[in-house]
Amino acid sequence: MKKNIKAWDELLPVAEFAFNQALSKATHLSPFQVVYGYNLKPPSDLTPIPAPNKFSCEAKKRAKEIKDLHAQVRERIEKFNTQAMQQANKHKKEVHFQAGDLVWIHMGKERFPSKHKSKIIPRLDGPFEILEKVEPNAYKVDFPGEYGVSATFNVADLTHTLRKMKKSQV
Repeated sequence: MKKNIKAWDELLPVAEFAFNQALSKATHLSPFQVVYGYNLKPPSDLTPIPAPNKFSCEAKKRAKEIKDLHAQVRERIEKFNTQAMQQANKHKKEVHFQAGDLVWIHMGKERFPSKHKSKIIPRLDGPFEILEKVEPNAYKVDFPGEYGVSATFNVADLTHTLRKMKKSQV
């Protein structure tokens, strides 16, 4: 086989077939098994199948098998996703802020590209006051408009300061 294939588009159906035969880590089934209930034969083994002219009881039974298989796949995916979520959240800690708390904001280069002109500039800015809780993991911060970004931040970008702002300072 040639290493530099110019007609790569002719190999796409073969690659697609191979992908659809591969077992999923989450479901332990191939996409073909999920859709059809079994792995398809390779194209070299296929022969034209005549279309049935009448309804078959076997078809009804087969449809139920496929429906049950889809329910099983759904359960496996949900179980796999739950395990993956538990693994991903294993080292995360819940952080809660209250209105008036002072926080430092992580100045990530994705959100603040104009602030990352050199490697030695500070990565935190603040302290800024928490205004309100927007979502369980997002807070609105009293953030100056000069930065040109939203004032709502994920808890991963916020760090507690050691003191709270007094009402007289507000």
